[in-house]
Amino acid sequence: MGATRFLLAALSLSLPATAQHPAVQKAVGAFENYLNMAGSQTAKDFRPLTQDERTALYLRSLVNPWGFAKAAASGGLDQWHDKPKEWGQGWGPYGQRVANIEGQYLVQKTVTYLISSPLHEDNRYFGSGKHGLWPRLGYALASSVLARHDNGKLYFSASQLGGVAAGAFVARLWLPPSQSSAGDAANSFGITMCTNAAVSVVKEFLPDILHRASRKSSGGAIDSSL
Repeated sequence: MGATRFLLAALSLSLPATAQHPAVQKAVGAFENYLNMAGSQTAKDFRPLTQDERTALYLRSLVNPWGFAKAAASGGLDQWHDKPKEWGQGWGPYGQRVANIEGQYLVQKTVTYLISSPLHEDNRYFGSGKHGLWPRLGYALASSVLARHDNGKLYFSASQLGGVAAGAFVARLWLPPSQSSAGDAANSFGITMCTNAAVSVVKEFLPDILHRASRKSSGGAIDSSL
């Protein structure tokens, strides 16, 4: 669950007292793009993506600085745990670990894009617009395996599942023997899907956190409701 810890740490860095500063707003916007969020929009605000918009989002996701930061942090964790052990220690092996994470991310994003385009699946996260912890939590967890079609309804996301599976299994082509089996790929797939579910919860409540931080920095009253 290193990715979840990274996201929570990144969130804390993106909420200084100067929340209205343009540089902070730009960083938060990039963070929302990295999380594949539709900003603070909720389900009622949904409109279908054009193909040009879909392509632009895909290309932006490949060069998002938060993605590079996450790869660097995850590579450091893998280095700390000497994973995979065949790569050893040092700057060269650290580069291999970062490249492995970036490679899996590239495969996952590309396959998701290629499948979602003809199926008109929109995997962006739209807030539930619901009230109360449990309804919002249930919506967030379910959304980790669902996508909106052009009619605005949620369906099983073939592109999301296909992208995660592709990233997990294709990576076996360059990983060493200790992590090259189908079982290792299945384990990676499961971990990523569980992480995605946890991150969906972050996506649901992130706009609330940002809004409260913004109001606090401007001296406004803070709404305590979920």
